Amino acid sequence: MLEPESLVIYGFALAIPAVYLTYRHFYVPSRATPQPASEPTRKPLKSIMQAPREDLAPPKDDPYTTEELKQYNGSNRNLPIYVAIKGTIFDVSHKSDVYGPGRSYSIFAGKDGSKGLGMSSLKPEHAIADYSGLDEKDRKVLDDWHSFFSKRYNIVGKVVDPPTSSL
Repeated sequence: MLEPESLVIYGFALAIPAVYLTYRHFYVPSRATPQPASEPTRKPLKSIMQAPREDLAPPKDDPYTTEELKQYNGSNRNLPIYVAIKGTIFDVSHKSDVYGPGRSYSIFAGKDGSKGLGMSSLKPEHAIADYSGLDEKDRKVLDDWHSFFSKRYNIVGKVVDPPTSSL
């Protein structure tokens, strides 16, 4: 004879799949079920990745120190937002919804966060310019980010005092 606790466990073990299958059968429409003609068609979801831009200005090589770059972090609405990668400074102002204060990638605004980009990390301690410790795979990721930014954001300058150990 089974213990009462065992009966409860077996009961739950049998009930959970039965409840799930019932739910799927009665409450989740099958993908194979055609939609009524009266239901409007849905637009495909918009990709968060932006397409390369055709209207970029010619690259500039204006010099910025690391200290000067800090003021372009989005906290002053009168200044653009800059992000540097491998010493190249990009104007990301038109994506303030992403790089502005409190936004998902604000950690990179007003600085060179090459190491964090290469590591795909949003940790503050990784958002630094020195990427010399990155392995080959992470350096490839960093190069991909630099290429991505180069096709989507205006290059406005170069960091003139990068860390001495960056390659």
